[in-house]
This record gives sequence, C-alpha cells and structure tokens, in this order.
Amino acid sequence: MTGQEAPRRKLIEVSLPLEDINRESAREKSIRHGHPSTLHLWWARRPLAAARAVLFAQLVDDPSSRPDLFPTEQSQGAERERLHGIIRQLTKWDKVADERLLRQAYEEILRSTDGNPPAILDPFAGGGTIPLEAQRLGLEAHASDLNPVAVLINKALIEIPPKFANMAPVYPGASEARLGDWPKTAGLIEDIRLYGGWMREQAQERIGHMYPKAKLDDGSEATAIAWIWARVIACPNPACGIDMPLVHSWWLGRKKGKEAYIVPSVVEDSSASGGRRFEYSIGHDLKHSPKSSTDGTVSRTGATCIACGAPVELKYVRSEACAKRMGVQLMAVVAEGIRRRVYLPPAREHVDAARAESPAGVLTQEIGHYPRDIKTQIYGMKKFSDLFTGRQLTALAAFSDLVSEARQRVYVDACAAGLPEGQSLEEGGRGAVAYADAVATYLAFTISRMTNKSAAVCSWDSSPKMEAVRGIFARQAIPMAWDFVESNPMGGSSGDFLEDLNWVCMALERVPAQGAGFARQSDASVRDYSGVLVSTDPPYYDNIGYSDLSDFFYVWLRRSLRDIYPGLLSTVLVPKAEELVANPYRHGGRDEAAAFFERGFENVFTRARASTDDRFPTTVYYAFKQAELETEGVASTGWATLLEGMIRAGWTITATWPIRSELGNRMIASGRNALASSIVLALRPRKPSAQATSRRGFLAALKAELPSALTEMRQGAIAPVDLAQSTIGPGMAVFSRFSKVVESDGSVMSVKTALALINQALDEVLAEMDGDLDADTRFCLDWYRQNGWAEKSFGEADVLARARNTSVEGLARGGVLNSKAGLVRLLPPGELDPKWDPLVDDRISLWEATMQLARVLGSEGVDATSVLMARVGQLLELDSVQMLAYRLYELAQASRPQDALLFNGLGTSWSDLSAVARRVPGAAVPSQTAMDFGEID
Repeated sequence: MTGQEAPRRKLIEVSLPLEDINRESAREKSIRHGHPSTLHLWWARRPLAAARAVLFAQLVDDPSSRPDLFPTEQSQGAERERLHGIIRQLTKWDKVADERLLRQAYEEILRSTDGNPPAILDPFAGGGTIPLEAQRLGLEAHASDLNPVAVLINKALIEIPPKFANMAPVYPGASEARLGDWPKTAGLIEDIRLYGGWMREQAQERIGHMYPKAKLDDGSEATAIAWIWARVIACPNPACGIDMPLVHSWWLGRKKGKEAYIVPSVVEDSSASGGRRFEYSIGHDLKHSPKSSTDGTVSRTGATCIACGAPVELKYVRSEACAKRMGVQLMAVVAEGIRRRVYLPPAREHVDAARAESPAGVLTQEIGHYPRDIKTQIYGMKKFSDLFTGRQLTALAAFSDLVSEARQRVYVDACAAGLPEGQSLEEGGRGAVAYADAVATYLAFTISRMTNKSAAVCSWDSSPKMEAVRGIFARQAIPMAWDFVESNPMGGSSGDFLEDLNWVCMALERVPAQGAGFARQSDASVRDYSGVLVSTDPPYYDNIGYSDLSDFFYVWLRRSLRDIYPGLLSTVLVPKAEELVANPYRHGGRDEAAAFFERGFENVFTRARASTDDRFPTTVYYAFKQAELETEGVASTGWATLLEGMIRAGWTITATWPIRSELGNRMIASGRNALASSIVLALRPRKPSAQATSRRGFLAALKAELPSALTEMRQGAIAPVDLAQSTIGPGMAVFSRFSKVVESDGSVMSVKTALALINQALDEVLAEMDGDLDADTRFCLDWYRQNGWAEKSFGEADVLARARNTSVEGLARGGVLNSKAGLVRLLPPGELDPKWDPLVDDRISLWEATMQLARVLGSEGVDATSVLMARVGQLLELDSVQMLAYRLYELAQASRPQDALLFNGLGTSWSDLSAVARRVPGAAVPSQTAMDFGEID
C-alpha cells in the first residue's frame, strides 16, 4: 500500500451478524466433548465462535470500501449479507471441521488481503483460543505469553499437531491395526492412548494396593471410586473435647428415590479425645435427612460441635489448623454400582490404605500470597504439598515419573519405526526425539487434568445430575474444603487417569493440525510486534490471578516435563513480577496495582502501535468485571481508563462489539447499557497529522456520521440490547481520530465525557428518525413513552392525536388502542387481534405491524412470525419495523424491563425471521414503502 492510499475498511469496522455470534458463543458453553478447552484447564477463555468471527471480519473488506466492485448501497448491502452468511456458518460448532466452509472463508481472506494474509499474534495467548482459530482459518498463528503453563497449552494446540500431522503411530503393531491413512492427529492420538494405557498398567502394579475394593452388603466387591473425609479439630468446650467434624454438607446423593446422606453419631471410646468419638453411617430415610444441601457443621461465620452444641469461632478453627492440630476422619466410601452410586460407611481397610506417607521432596514450593482467591493458607496449608493427601501425592508422583519412562519407550519405538533421531521439540525438531517429547507433553497434560479432581480441597457434588467429585477450579480460586474427596485414579470415574486421557485425545481430534503455529514464552511489554497482526484477549486488572492459580498445575507439569522443556520450565514457580495483572498484594495496594496495570497496558499497545500493519485493524477483547458492571454499566471507570490508554498510545477506536457468551445473561443493565461478557475493539493507528477539534466540532461530526453507521450496523441483525454498546464504536472512531477534543474552558475532553455524549447523540438520532414514521406510529410512540400501557383520559389522547395529524377514533379502528368511557390505552401485543392480516387491513401502521410480529413471535414462534413478516413486507419496509423495535427497546429498558425483553426478542430474532421469510411463497419485499403513511385515513 502506498502512502497516499487509504486503508480499506474491514467488515468488523462496519457490521457483524452479532446476535448469531453471541448465540453460538453462548451455546459453546454447553459443549464439552472434543472442545479444545478440555485439553487443559485455563481461566476465562474467549469463545471459539467469537474468535473465528472476529478474525474473519478483521481481515475481510467491507463492501463499502470497494466501490469499484459494489458501487451502490444496494449492492453493498447484498454483498455484506453474503459475508454475514459465511460468518454465521463459521460460528457453528458443528462446522469447525467443515473443510469446504473453511476453504471458502480462506479464499475470502485471500481476496481481501491481496493474496498475502498477515500472520496473527496473540501476545496474551492464555488458553489459546485466538491462535487456534487463526490456524483453523488457514493463517499463520503466533502465540506468546509470560506464563509457561499458557505457553505449553498453546504448543499443544497449534505448534505440535502440525509437526506430526498425517503420521502413523509408532507403538508396536498399532499402524498395522488400521487400513488406510492416519489423517491429521489420528496417529498421534493413537500413540497417546496406547502409551497412556501402558502407564495405567504400570501404575496399577505400583500403587494399586493403595485403592482397595469396596465390600457390598451382599458380600460382593465393587470398585471404590471416591473416599469422603471430614476435617476434625478438638471441641474447645472443656466438658466435651471430642474431635468434632467440620462438614459443609452431609448429603451424598439427592437423586429422587435414591437419596443418601451421612449420619454422624457419638460412641464411647476411651482411646479417643475426650473419651468419645464420632462414627458414621449412611442414611436413606427422607424423614431424617439434612434440611438443605448446606446443612453441615461449618459455615462462613463459624462452626458447631454437634456432640455438645457448642458454637466454635472460625478464629479457633484457623489457629488449630495452623498449629497442625487438624486431623481427618473417613465418613463414607463411594462405590460404582449398577447404573448408580453405592454409598458405604467407613471400613478399617480403607482407612489403613489411605495412610500413605508423603514422598520426600515432592511439591515443596510455597503457595503464592493471594488471599482473595487462595483461601487455604489461613488454615496452615502453605505449601503445594499441603493441598494433597499422602496417598494423592504418592499416586500423582508415580504417574509423573511414568511420563519419563513412557517418553523413553516412544523414542525407542519411533526410531524403530524409521524416524530420524533429530533434535528435541524445544529446539524445533521433528524426528524421534521431538515426537517422544510431544507424546510425553500430552501424557503430562493428562496428569495435570487429574490434579483438578485429585486434591484434598476437592468437594463432593451431591446434586441429582452429578454425584461426582467437584473440581478445585469450579470458580477461579483455590478454595478451602472442609469435607473433601479423594478420587481413585484408576477407578473409572472423576479423577481417573484413563478418563482424563480420553478428554485430552478428544480435544486433539478437533484441532486444525495444519499450517504453521508458533508458541513462545515472552513478555508482551518488551516483545517485537513487527510482521504480525495483533488480535488479543489481555488480562483485565485483577479479574484473575493467573500466575498464582496456574502454579497449581505448573508444579506438576514441571516435575513431568522439566527435561523436555528446560528453558521454559526453568523457574521454580510461574514468573510473577512482570505479569500484567493488578495484584494489590504484589504492588503495595489497590491503587498502586491499578497504576502498574495501566502503565503496562499502555506500554504494550504503544509498542504494538510502532510496527503495526496499517492495512488491517488490530482487535482487542476487553473483559468486564461483573461488580463493575453492576455499579456503573458499560460506561465504567475501567472501560473509560482502557480507552484513554489506547488513545494515548496512538490508536483510533473504530468499532466496539459486545460479545455475550452467557446462556442466561441479564438483558437490562444497571444504568445505561446492556451487560456483556466482553467487548471486542477494533483499532487503527491514528494519523500523525491528526488535528484537534472543539466540543462543537466533535458533536457535529458525531451527528453527521452516526445515522449511516446505524444503518450499516443494523444489517448485521444486532439485538436492540447491543445497539447502544455497538454505537460506541463509530462514536469513538470520531472522538479518537482527533488529536484531542477541547472543551469550552480549554480543558481536554475525557473519554468518560465522550461516552456520555455518544449515548446522548444516539438518543437524538433515534428521536429524529421518529419524524419519518407514519402518523399513527408517531402517536403510539409518544403515548407509550409517556404512559406505557396505562389508561389515561380521552382528552390527553385527543390533544396528542391532533398534534400528530391523526385521530383517536381512527387509531381505535386501526386496532392499536382501546377508547372507552372517556379513557384511552394502547393495546399491548397480547391483546391484539390474533386473526390480523396486513393484506386486508385498510389502516395498517408500522406500530401495529411491529406489535403483531412481537405477539406472534412470543406465542407461536419463528416460523409463524416469518410467514407474517413476509406478508407485512409486501406493504411496509421491514427495515423500518426493525428500527422501531430498536427504538422501543431504548425507551423501555430503564422503566419497563418486561417490554424491553419483548422488543429485544424481536430484534434478536431478526436474521432468523428474515431468512425464513425469504423462503415464504410470494415473499418478495419491495425496496420502497408500498403505501404513503401520511395519507392513511
């Protein structure tokens, strides 16, 4: 591109099928089997669907930037809709392996990049979503992160699979067991399964005696899959002194008709503390069952001794725990029955089997100080070894040691299969040494997955659909667990080695395994950004303490893989000093931590700005904090601060798209805008020649450009709930293209002020559009704004109707309001005529059509609404109906949330409705209004 040529606008800077992206992003939350996120746990990953859509739209030209090919608005709109159709298909999970679709998407990218697409870099790669989806789209993918766990995840997703794609397995006899080729990762997966199976056999020989069978009431034996323990301390009541259990819940299973719970009872025992001890049995009678799922002996405020009833302060519990006077008692054994769990009381052989000494020198590292999200330290559990029982440490250490042994076997077998020795994987090799390293990496990931359900801070999920071990990271924290669970690593259930091996293999089945992928450890604030295009999901303030939490996995991965990745795993724990997270415990307080984050964030994007490829926009995901949204909405201080930093770093913000990946997200925000899981920003380098402007100049430019931006965005079927946030994009594009905006007093306008003005301008633009509506609709809109569905006097209605050049009698005859006994009210959708047919209505209005479509959608669904839409489209411009739905949402969101949900539903379903409506016979929709609204009687 020459210096005189303006960069072409990309689709992401104009219009997206946002609701489709959001719907598929939310749906992805319920997908587990084969999803790459199941390869290894990482926190707050962006949805794959959103990443694919954003990357495609980041590279593909918007039709408005190619007037040579699409000279009219009509041709641009048609081409935009075609591109939206590709995005809609790309976002679907069942299309991630559709080679035809991916080839089509890649060809579109080639056309818009002059046959030379840029390499994509995520400098905060984390769980690897963005690099993975870049590779899936046929692009060269680069991932970097300071955190070695994140780097390993990205290597496993984008770097290793292409190296060994389409290769037969090397395990003796495996390649002969299958006819034909081994496409993509099939051969690698087969080796992982087989060498993992060998590890499981070896583990059974070495540690199998630590996991005895459970004896059932009929004398038979069953596999014990879990052991449920209570932590105990001596009751502080001098008259009692019993070892009292600290239990969050007594429930074991709450499936209807198969309920089970623990029943504690006190028995005399002269050898026990206080001369008594607790004994545990299993109850099934609902009459005596616990009152609730949290009906235990300990809560956030304190504990209770159920032997004497004495209340116990948590301060005492913590002091006993820190003094190493906290013990454990086995409460129940969980066995695998026939299509159900079997719960058994403790047996001596199970207590004895669990008494394993912790292996020397295992996990001696100190847990990081992060009291907000790591709670175990205040109970004296300060080393990582404290998070595991002796039996768990012994078992996990045995599996870790077996990784090295398995790696040696892979190397020998790979050489025998004809692979050249080559260099190691860390050195970039592709031969036998590197292949052995690769298989070992995935075997170590299996152990890493196991640890999430094989620690002494795991709890039991007694809910009817689960009855299983709950992983530590059910949320982004390491919690304290009072009653905890030991899983059986060879029991065939949660925490089982082979089960986790299967999850690793299923995830590998869905990776692209093509092209080039590079994952490196690098500090985003000092790395080089030349030759790449950035798309990234950076950390946000102190949302997640990535390094402190990932240490939990790092200590085991380092034990298994240190010889394979000596450079990457050289540090005892994950590097923390340079981590771009606002950790108040690391930086001397909340304000200092925020300042550290903001300086670092701005520095990263200043560096990226210096060498960016200005043919394409950079994309950045911004994750909102829920608490911040609740108090401030999307015009939050953190959001404004981030935008300020971007602008200071030399960027112009050209688009902001709200990505909602929650299945049950709130539709109405506190304050002004809707809640989003995150926002995707599109950024362009600001021109060095950018001039300053005044507040008046900014507002004039805003009002001039916002209407056309709204028209273009609406083509993407944006839900009304997302309109205000999406409008911030073109609004900030105006604001940030100036070097500064000067207020009347000479001060520089802040981003927060600009955000408020953009919202205000949106209201004004929507209000101005009201003037183009038919008279009946203008009346209904004004009446609804003032009164909603409430009754008011005929006189008020008559005055407003005359001002809008219509009449109350005509409106009543038109079927949109009820006028009776001197009172008037609008009819809500549910009260409208269910037999309404627009083709025989002699007084149709835009308002009536919109309300009827909302009514049918709510009561009869998409298909029936699409048929009605096709008929409405023969008389009215459907774009106007869609715009009225947006307008009504804006009016309703603050004071009438149920109405807002109704109108948002219509806008949200617009693309689906339109697609079905186009297939309805006789559904041709004229481009101009079929009748003059002003002349309707």
